[in-house]
Amino acid sequence: MPKFRIGLRVKVILISSFLLTLPWVGYKYIIEMEKLLRQGQEQTLVGTTRAVATALNERPKLFSTQASFLQSVRKGRDLYAYELQNPITLNGQLADWTDYDDKMVHYGREYVQFSRRPYNQNSISFRHLVGKYEGYLYAAFEVTDSSPILRRKNSVRVDRNDHLIIAMTSPDGEFFRYVVSAHADGWVNAWQITNDITDSSGLILQNQIQGYWRTTDKGYNIELRLPLSFLGNKLGFAFYNVNNAQNREIDTIIGTSNTSHLNRLGTVLVPSPEIEKILKGMGHTSTRIWVIDRHQRVLAQTGDIQKSNGVWSSSVKYAANDDSWWSAIEKKILHPLYYRYLISEPTVFVDSLKDAALVKGVHVSQALNGRGYSHWRQSEDGKAMILAAAYPIWLGDNVMGAVIAEESTAGIQTLRNRAMEQLFNAILAIITIGTITLFLFASKISSRIRRLRDEAELAIDSQGRIQQLISPTQDTDEIGDLSRSMAAMVGRLGQYNHYLENLSSRLSHELRTPVAVVRSSIENLSMHNQDEDSQRYIARAQDGVHRLSTILSSMTEATRIEQSLQGAEKERFPLNELVTGCMQGYQMAYPHQTFDVQTEKPDIFIFGAPDYLAQLLDKLIANAEDFSNDNDAIEVSLSQQGSSAILTVSNYGPLLPDNMSDQLLNSMVSVRSQHKQTKPHLGLGLFIARLITQYHHGDITLRNRIDSQGVEVVVTLPIQIIES
Repeated sequence: MPKFRIGLRVKVILISSFLLTLPWVGYKYIIEMEKLLRQGQEQTLVGTTRAVATALNERPKLFSTQASFLQSVRKGRDLYAYELQNPITLNGQLADWTDYDDKMVHYGREYVQFSRRPYNQNSISFRHLVGKYEGYLYAAFEVTDSSPILRRKNSVRVDRNDHLIIAMTSPDGEFFRYVVSAHADGWVNAWQITNDITDSSGLILQNQIQGYWRTTDKGYNIELRLPLSFLGNKLGFAFYNVNNAQNREIDTIIGTSNTSHLNRLGTVLVPSPEIEKILKGMGHTSTRIWVIDRHQRVLAQTGDIQKSNGVWSSSVKYAANDDSWWSAIEKKILHPLYYRYLISEPTVFVDSLKDAALVKGVHVSQALNGRGYSHWRQSEDGKAMILAAAYPIWLGDNVMGAVIAEESTAGIQTLRNRAMEQLFNAILAIITIGTITLFLFASKISSRIRRLRDEAELAIDSQGRIQQLISPTQDTDEIGDLSRSMAAMVGRLGQYNHYLENLSSRLSHELRTPVAVVRSSIENLSMHNQDEDSQRYIARAQDGVHRLSTILSSMTEATRIEQSLQGAEKERFPLNELVTGCMQGYQMAYPHQTFDVQTEKPDIFIFGAPDYLAQLLDKLIANAEDFSNDNDAIEVSLSQQGSSAILTVSNYGPLLPDNMSDQLLNSMVSVRSQHKQTKPHLGLGLFIARLITQYHHGDITLRNRIDSQGVEVVVTLPIQIIES
């Protein structure tokens, strides 16, 4: 049964695919988790509004007449007392009202109650706001008056100057009127009007209604404070303006409503402390909750949406006391990196409904129509998503108001961020481990490939001879298969190479006997008298036998030299003398050939076998003479370069064929043309030269001359340096 193997490519693909799917799966899981958390938050918030509304159902005493039974609400006439965060300092500077400046209502032409002449905007107008803090109602007035007329000192009349009339109902529904009149800037009190304001005996000082009058460049400012225990459902303010300091007649009356009659008096809505106690008692201070009346005005409010984390408020706290090394790495390195590039951290956002008097929206409309509803909206600056839910408050079959709850997604976002942190930590760990694993895996593969490459390079030398075999491995992957295949291939090549190397000796041994028989037979035949034709054929046969004998001798010579080199003895001798002596003999052996010899004067000593080096030079000169032009000299030079002796034999003639320079050093390779084939050549001359050069640890190279006029053979031999 074949063994199942997982290839290297499959392994890499599997590991890479696994690493790539982890971040995607983790991210999709966190997104789905966030969707489920939002759905859970939405259902929880609707349940919160339903629970609060249930606690307020069928309780008519919690809703005042003007809050729930009023048919319509008129801006400026029906006042709303905002919940103040801090007490107001009565100094007439209005600095404590800065946060509520955009909520102040401007009173101009449409609020004029009486005018002796056509109303002039520059004569009198004012901006006004009321607020509640603990047990007091505060009121602020910024009056624009071109000519303020104050009360004369020691005057018993309070109506012959600019003054403020306050009209209200008590908690029992009784109608009261008060006047505030100042003869100078400073602290003021209100006077209760019991009869006619012109009758000073009918004025009663009410020192619990306190205020401050301050003259300004535009007119004057008034700040008032009165106990909420005095106040019922109705409240109005009116300014009586006097422009003539001589006759001191009332010129204009402008106010929030008509303060002379109870039926024309406007209403005031003070956030209900009873409802606020119920909200705080519900324990949902982490969620911002409103209770509104049927006119969408806020009756009570609790909670801060900036701190609202939903029902997961206790789940988003980090382990502050975790002092482990991993926690330190997360806080100092990983978290800053994550939150700068990958994760958005919850930030403070603009809350457009903070301290709102009216709450609007589709969820409010649906709740006032008797249906619970929830929806998502973005904050004003788009930095956060806010979930709002509303549920109706019932009194019988009528909707008296609604409970509204809002939460931001900071809790969910924080939970998502924590999940993202854990995901990124896991991905970082997996990538680190995977990278190390792949690095080790790739290193192992590359080391095996490099080892196989090195064995392959050492197995075959530059001439194609097998030097050593490749060791096959037992691994079952592709590299193991390649190693075994290359080992088998090199083994077969070695056997074939050994066969080729011994082929010449076998042929020469086997052919000598039949050649000798043929030669003796021809010689015996030539001794008999033969006719002319027979003698010619006998001569041709003798020439063929001679050529065959020469071939056998060359083949035997190569084999003999290769074997004799193994037992040759080396000695130290000057190579200069060897080259010079041999060149003299070559001049006599080739009388028609010119030689140009150049050797350095200092002797170049090498350690080798002089006879074999002389034979190497014989082969190089014979080869150069065969290919040299008749009229050109063969150049022979010997020089020293560093620790090497450079012997160069150069001739003018045909160039080497392309990609044949290394092959010509092998046996049985020759590129001689037909006109050079006067005697048999097997290409063994340069092969013998290569054997001798390798024996002397040198190098032999064939190349075309630089001037492309011929070929040169360069032999590099190591020289022997004697240390002094």
